[in-house]
Amino acid sequence: MNRNLSKLAVPIGVVGIILLLVVPVPSWMLDLLIILNIVLALVVLLTTMFVRKPLDFSVFPSLLLVATLFRLGLNVASTRLVLGDGYAGQVIEAFGHVTVGGSIIIGAVIFLILVVIQFVVVTKGAERVAEVGARFTLDAMPGKQMAIDADLNAGLITDDQARERRAEVSAEADFYGAMDGASKFVKGDAIAGIIIIIVNLVGGVATGMISRGMEVGDALNTYALLTIGDGLTTQIPALLMAVSTGMIVTRSNAESDMGTTASGQLGQSRSALLIAGAAAIAMALIPGMPVLPFLVVGVLLIVTAQRIKATKAAEEAALAVEASQQNALPTTDTTEDLIEQMRVHALEILLAPDLVNLVSGASDDLLGRVRALRRKIAMDLGMVVPPVRTRDSIDLPPATYVIRIAGVEVGRGQAPVGKVLALGDALGGLPGTATVEPVFGLAGKWVPAEMRHSAEMTGATVIDRVSVLVTHLSSIITSNAARLLSREDVRVLVEGVKQVNPSAVDELVPAMLSLAELQRVLQGLLSEQIPINDLGRICEALVLRAKVSPDPEGLIETARQALGPALTAQYLDGSLLRVIMIDPALEQSMLEGLRPSEYGTQILLDPARTEAILASLRDTVAAIAANGLSAVLVCAPALRPAIRRMVSASSGGLPVLSYQEATAANVEIETVGVVRAVNTISA
Repeated sequence: MNRNLSKLAVPIGVVGIILLLVVPVPSWMLDLLIILNIVLALVVLLTTMFVRKPLDFSVFPSLLLVATLFRLGLNVASTRLVLGDGYAGQVIEAFGHVTVGGSIIIGAVIFLILVVIQFVVVTKGAERVAEVGARFTLDAMPGKQMAIDADLNAGLITDDQARERRAEVSAEADFYGAMDGASKFVKGDAIAGIIIIIVNLVGGVATGMISRGMEVGDALNTYALLTIGDGLTTQIPALLMAVSTGMIVTRSNAESDMGTTASGQLGQSRSALLIAGAAAIAMALIPGMPVLPFLVVGVLLIVTAQRIKATKAAEEAALAVEASQQNALPTTDTTEDLIEQMRVHALEILLAPDLVNLVSGASDDLLGRVRALRRKIAMDLGMVVPPVRTRDSIDLPPATYVIRIAGVEVGRGQAPVGKVLALGDALGGLPGTATVEPVFGLAGKWVPAEMRHSAEMTGATVIDRVSVLVTHLSSIITSNAARLLSREDVRVLVEGVKQVNPSAVDELVPAMLSLAELQRVLQGLLSEQIPINDLGRICEALVLRAKVSPDPEGLIETARQALGPALTAQYLDGSLLRVIMIDPALEQSMLEGLRPSEYGTQILLDPARTEAILASLRDTVAAIAANGLSAVLVCAPALRPAIRRMVSASSGGLPVLSYQEATAANVEIETVGVVRAVNTISA
C-alpha cells in the first residue's frame, strides 16, 4: 500500500498543480499549500546538507522542476484571490504585517533586498556553478573511464565493480548535465516572481480604485501589504531551493555529511582558531566597539582551540601506549623463530610507519587488493604469484614504500597519508607535491584527498594511494615473473596438468626433462611475458623436441611455436599485424655470424655495425610510435633468440617474432619499417 502511494504521489501532485493554475481555491486551502511549499523547500535544503555525494540525491533536478511549477501555481492562485477578494488567507496576511511592520516603505525595501539576494547572488551563482560543474564533469569522463579500465586490467576490481563504477561515472555526468538545465528553472522562477509581484501591485491598486472605489492611499496600503506577503511566501521557498541548488552542485564526494566534514576541516588547525580568537579580543579594545560580543566570540574560539589540543594529545598518548604495549610483548629466540626471521621472502612490501594503516583489514585495503591482483595475474600469465609479505620498516622515510624480490629492492614509491594522486596537464592551480607516477612515468601531483573533486573538475585522473601501490606491484610482478617462478611452483603446475592430461606429463617429466629444465623453459617464456597457462600444449611440444636435443634455447623456441596463434594475437590491431623487417642482406650476414655460446646463440658483428643496427631500429620504432602505432620485429627463426637478446636493452621491450610465429595465425601482415645496417628509416 505504501509503495503504491509513493508511486502515485508525484503524478497526482503534478495533476493537482496543473489544476491549481486554472481552478480557484479557497483561502484556507491556499494557506495549507503555502505551508506545504515552505516545508518542502526546507526539507530539500536540509537533505542537500546531509547527503554524502550529489548522486545520493539524484532526483533533485526533477524535484526542482516540480517545486518550481508548484510555486508558480501558488502565485497564480494567490493573485486570483488578491485581485478578486482583496484577501488571500492568513499566511500571506501574516507575512505582510510582519515584514511591513507599520511602514509600507520599510517593508518594500526589505522585500527588494530579499529579491536581490535571491536573484543576483544565489540564483546567478548556482547557475554558474552548475554550468561549470557539467562542463568539467563531461571533460573528466574519458580519464575516469581509463582509470576504471586500468584498475580492471590490473586485477584491482572485478567486472561487476567495473560496471558499477562506469554506471556511476555515467550517472554523475547525467546528473550534472540535468543540474545545468535545472538551474535555468531557478533563474526563470526568480524572474517570474519579480514580474508577478509588479503585476499584483499595479493590478491590485487599479482593482481597488476602480472596482471597490478605494482611495489611492488605502488601495496602496491594502494591496502593497498583500503583494509583499504573497511575494514572501513564494520568494522564501524559492530562495531555499536556490540555496539547495548551489549546495548540491558544490558538494564533493565525501565520507560524511556536510556538517561533520565542515566542523572537522574548520577545526583541523589549532593555530588558526587561536589567532582568530586573539583578533576578536583585540577588536574589543577598539574605542566604540561593543566589548561583550567580541570577548564572548574570542573566548569561545580560544577554548575550542584548547580542546583540539587536548584531543590531539589524548590521541597521541593512546598511540604511544599501544606502541609500548606492542614493544613490550615477549619475544622468543628459538631456532624456529630465528630461521623464520632469516628466511628471504620471494615477494614483500616494506611500508613506512605512517603507511601501516594501508593494511587495516578493511574490505578495500592493501591486502585485499593484493589478493585480487594475484588472482588476476594467475589468469593472465598462468603462474601462481607467491604470497606477498607486508611489514613496516622504521628505516624508510615517511610515506615511502619499497617492493622487494628475494630480499632485493626492485621498486620504490610514495603514498602520502591523506592524499590522492592526480595525473593531468592542468594541475598548476592545485596544492600538493609534484611527483612522477612510478609505472608509466607520467607527471602528477599528490593533492589533499578533500581536493579530489576539484582535481577531477580540471580533467585530471585521480588515483587513490592504494591503487598507486598495487599498480606498481603489478608492473613489477609482470616484468619479473621469470624470477618469481620457483621449482615448487613448477611442480604444482605440473601436478595440475597431470590430472587432466597425464600422458603429456608422464612422457616428459622426469623421463626426458627434469623439473629444473622445465622450469628454465617456462622462465624463458615468462621473461618475454608469454602466458604459460596452456601448459599441456607446451608439454606436448617439448616431448618431441626433447627427443632431439635438451638445449634450453631450442626447447623455448619449440614452446613458442606451439603457442604461435596465441602469441601473435596479443599484438594484433583487429586482424592486422604491423611488422618491422630486417634488410635481407643484413639478415643473411647475421645468419653467417651466428655462433653458439654458453648463454645461447650470439651474433658476431663488429661493434660499429651493431650500434648502427640498433640506432636504425630505434629510429624506426620512434617513427612508428609518432604515428600512434605499434609493431613487432620479425626475423628468421634461427636468429630470433639472438636478436631478442641483442635488442632487448635498447628497444624498450620491442616484441621479436619469427616468421613462423607471425604467420601462425590467419592475419594480415603490414610492413611498416625496415632495419638496415646504417642509421636510416624506411617505412
